[in-house]
Amino acid sequence: MSKIAIIGATGNVGSRLVEEALRRGHTITALARDTSVVQARPEVGTVNVDALDADALATALAGHDAVFSATRFEPIPASAIVEPVKRAGVPRLLVVGGAGSLYAAPGQRVLDLPDFPAAYKAEATAGAAFLDALRRERDLDWTFVSPSAEFVPGPRTQKFRLGVDELLVDNSGRSWISYDDYAIAFLDEFESDAHVRQRITVGY
Repeated sequence: MSKIAIIGATGNVGSRLVEEALRRGHTITALARDTSVVQARPEVGTVNVDALDADALATALAGHDAVFSATRFEPIPASAIVEPVKRAGVPRLLVVGGAGSLYAAPGQRVLDLPDFPAAYKAEATAGAAFLDALRRERDLDWTFVSPSAEFVPGPRTQKFRLGVDELLVDNSGRSWISYDDYAIAFLDEFESDAHVRQRITVGY
């Protein structure tokens, strides 16, 4: 089993990644500014760290087999994650992506749609820039895993679809995925390495 560092381990998605990785027998280091809410277990270590402190982050990441990044994009550029990962000598990075950079139609990203909510525009734009930076990266095996448009609490069905760059929509016209099913797909990707240096998306 692998030793995984999860940046942003206390958030809605990061906490699900912790639980799914533990179900599969991996050992976890949970990283966040305040990890006091992380349940103490033998398989889970914790490190309080600011993702923008490159030296501290690189130190915390050293010795792991992979890094999962579940942070927001707007305050944290790709370089703030990628460079410490490389300095730490970790070969694999998987990133919790956003839906804004997916294509709703040929040549039209979700974040560029006329009705895209203004409140989410800055975060979605930053997420797209993060993906663009990863696509220029040649020294790290990365995967950017975008959720569907609605990324919400919900059932753990273990039934979902994977896509590449196009927004997934179900038979009712809804584009959505639960945090728990997303976490399953994310760990599946980590364990299979099926889409190294690619973006994928998950939805119902």
